[in-house]
Amino acid sequence: MTDRDEAPVCSARACRERARWMLRWRNPKLHTPERVKEWAACDDHLDHLREFLTRRRFPCETVKLDD
Repeated sequence: MTDRDEAPVCSARACRERARWMLRWRNPKLHTPERVKEWAACDDHLDHLREFLTRRRFPCETVKLDD
């Protein structure tokens, strides 16, 4: 198995859990609409990470990863 085949790990600080969600976002003050960043999230950190982004008014899409 290569790194590319492995499930993503949650992007929350110090979390090493398997991600179940992907947050696709951008900072409209810095990024063009084509430039999208991604944060992975486990079930426990999904709300926290999404709130961090939306509080800053960053456009954010939440996508469930395949199991």
